[in-house]
Amino acid sequence: MSFLPALGATFLLIFARTGTMIMLLPGIGEQGISPRMRLTIALILAAVLVPLHRNSYQIDAGALGPAIVMVVEEVLIGAVLGLTARLTISALEVAGSVIAQQLGLGFVTAVDPSQGEQGMILSNFLTMLAITLFFATDMHHLVLAALNDSYTLFEPGEVPSTGDVAALVTKTVAGAFRIGVQLSAPFLVFGLLFNIGLGVLSRLMPAMQVYFLALPLSILIGFLFLVVVLGSMMGMFLDYAGGVLHDIAPHA
Repeated sequence: MSFLPALGATFLLIFARTGTMIMLLPGIGEQGISPRMRLTIALILAAVLVPLHRNSYQIDAGALGPAIVMVVEEVLIGAVLGLTARLTISALEVAGSVIAQQLGLGFVTAVDPSQGEQGMILSNFLTMLAITLFFATDMHHLVLAALNDSYTLFEPGEVPSTGDVAALVTKTVAGAFRIGVQLSAPFLVFGLLFNIGLGVLSRLMPAMQVYFLALPLSILIGFLFLVVVLGSMMGMFLDYAGGVLHDIAPHA
């Protein structure tokens, strides 16, 4: 029975990494998901990883200080993994905000279930659609692979390099903003051409109330355009998200 204290400490350390990642993951870590369910998922994943990475941990059951330091390190590693996935999906929030502004729906907001706060309704729609496609296309398996590969990238007892973590976060944020603008680029062109057309129309027909014609027409045409390009938009986003996940799960 002498192995039980070390095994229990190993399980808690793995759970610290797993639980922190689950708490930040899109889809699973949302506020609308039951905390009991999130805890259950984290405990199951930790139990699966214990036999695989038990030997990676060198634990002295009689030393409390080093154990606390290792817990902090594991939490930081889990936060890096979860935050990377969270920042990746934020590209759709950028795209949804730009599209809503171009369609004249910038004032239409609703509660964002992923953030628990007000957000533009198109951003909420695109985010929920992306999370659904993540599970439908089994891309969540890459998240599990990234968790397993993290024991190669971030070995237990090793403090993550601040420069590497900062570079990863900066690259992810820049990539999310770039993809968000690229996804909304057709609507930027549409908004520009539509407003130019309205300007020409107002000069040709000064008596016409352009504003009352422009807003419903912009929303109608914009939604029809969204239906046409939505499949291509989500395909492009899934390719980008898959690339980000493959970067943190190189063996997947």
